Amino acid sequence: MPEALRRKAEQVSQIIQELAVEVKKGVPVMVEGKKDKIALRKLAVKGNIICVKNCRKSLADIVYEIGEKGYKEVILLMDFDRRGKEWTKKLNEHLERAKIKSNMRFWRILQGLVGRELKDVEGLPTYMVNLQKRIGDS
Repeated sequence: MPEALRRKAEQVSQIIQELAVEVKKGVPVMVEGKKDKIALRKLAVKGNIICVKNCRKSLADIVYEIGEKGYKEVILLMDFDRRGKEWTKKLNEHLERAKIKSNMRFWRILQGLVGRELKDVEGLPTYMVNLQKRIGDS
């Protein structure tokens, strides 16, 4: 069990590090809300993090602004619950129409790794701390 937890912690850390590298290179990441943005900052993801909920703009307007800024690719990192899946699908459709590549690789991998235990991006920092505690207690 401890080895499986250790492996999972390493995989989650690795994918977050890869995400941080992509965002630092200038690829923006879209999250649902401000708490998700704060969580990514806690995980050392620096760069352009765009919140799509509660911003008083339609998805079409958000995607239009992304296109106006010249972005050719956007990382989608919505929550891992049913609503997050719906948002991901809708955003992907809007981005495709605007000829902007939607990168869902990080979302898919994280969903596969933590989706049964975690439903939102904002919980990632706490999840990682708790995972490290469980490894230490084993």
